[in-house]
Amino acid sequence: MEFARKLFLFALLVAVVGIVSCKSTPPVDWNSRVGNYTYDQAVIELGPPDKKEKLTDGTIVAEWVKRRSGSGFSFGVGGGGFVGPGTAVGGGIGQSVGSSYDRVLKLIFASDGKLSSWSKNY
Repeated sequence: MEFARKLFLFALLVAVVGIVSCKSTPPVDWNSRVGNYTYDQAVIELGPPDKKEKLTDGTIVAEWVKRRSGSGFSFGVGGGGFVGPGTAVGGGIGQSVGSSYDRVLKLIFASDGKLSSWSKNY
């Protein structure tokens, strides 16, 4: 009986952890951050950008690669045959078709360090 109770509690714990860990955060409302979100806050929240350029007027253009995605398919055709005692032949043809792209968040900060515009390709 004690084993069954421990097993039940373990299963319950696993279920609770699974439910809690699957909770997703709502998407960021970048429009509400324009004018008050700083470059320093972005680095704290998102980490260092993957690309960053500071323009001559002090504007900072920074890009964060959020996730690499890929999709595609492949197919192949092959064949073989027996020619005679100890002799066999075979061949095949294969082809892969696919694409991958980066999901990029671009944030532009004015010379005062505050977010002036943003864009993303996803």
